[in-house]
Amino acid sequence: MTTEVKKLVVHYVDKDGDNTQIHLRNDEMPINERVNVFIEQLHHAYNGKPGKGFCAFSADKSSVVASAMQSYRNHELGFWQVTEQAATVLKEELDKYAFNETGYLVFCHYQYVAVDYILIALINIKEHYSITSELDLASSRHLDITRMQLAARIDLAAWDTQADDNRYISFIKGRAGRKVADFFLDFLGCEEGIDPKQQSRSMLNAVEDYLSEQGLDKAEKDERRREVFDYCNDRLSSGEDAQIDEIGKAISKDDENSFNDFYQQQNYDLAESFPVDKKTVTGMVKLSGMGGGVSVGFERKHLGERVIYDPVNDTLTIKGVPPNLKDQLEQLGKE
Repeated sequence: MTTEVKKLVVHYVDKDGDNTQIHLRNDEMPINERVNVFIEQLHHAYNGKPGKGFCAFSADKSSVVASAMQSYRNHELGFWQVTEQAATVLKEELDKYAFNETGYLVFCHYQYVAVDYILIALINIKEHYSITSELDLASSRHLDITRMQLAARIDLAAWDTQADDNRYISFIKGRAGRKVADFFLDFLGCEEGIDPKQQSRSMLNAVEDYLSEQGLDKAEKDERRREVFDYCNDRLSSGEDAQIDEIGKAISKDDENSFNDFYQQQNYDLAESFPVDKKTVTGMVKLSGMGGGVSVGFERKHLGERVIYDPVNDTLTIKGVPPNLKDQLEQLGKE
């Protein structure tokens, strides 16, 4: 077990139409092995969410949550009192919007691999059905962790040491539209800082420009792209930033300073460490697209060999059709 839970409080949020009700738990939840396992699962589910944004507390927005968090860290306020104040702000923000949110509001202070975090998440409920031994239908309610869309996590060490970077708080941008993510930032009193997609795109451009200048053949380029991608994917899995010097080691082989010197001389808009955007870095090793009812995806190393693109005729030729697709095509040909 790599997660150590220090504080956990869960409240219940119920909004139907214009009426928001928050049912407060009246104390902190006792910490036991079951709690530690739950938070570790929540931690990994949060890390696995793609497209996260990064932000910091803003002086131009409500300071209730930030002040309460700081008072807790100064031992001036209990953790439950922090959650009570935050829940009040959440209710006020929810009342401003038309969308409904029902679920459990989780506040947790935990440590993962010697780093302290405070995670705030609104987790929806999902109905599950089963058949009893008497062959009757039974239902139960479960926390839908994998589909959580409203969550943010404060890196307490980064808040202390790197506050000026404006990225010590991460949050799920979600797929329900910017309005939902904006609502959660307003609740926290935050403004968005570093853009993972822009940073990942700048890194990608720097890597491609560097590889083009090295006189490498296609296989060597593909190998080094894969090494950079594997490194970035590992950082995504651990929830950590990518480090430029580590990317330099992955791509420069014998001369680990070669890439670092290159990107600095070319003045790429790239921080020395940055959060990775998964979709962007996946483009290093895989190409995909869809439109007009057609979806195509393949490993980048096959371009020019098994997959031939003709820009003049706007065609894509695939040599060696995947067996499962080939079987379907052959069956259709028999009809």
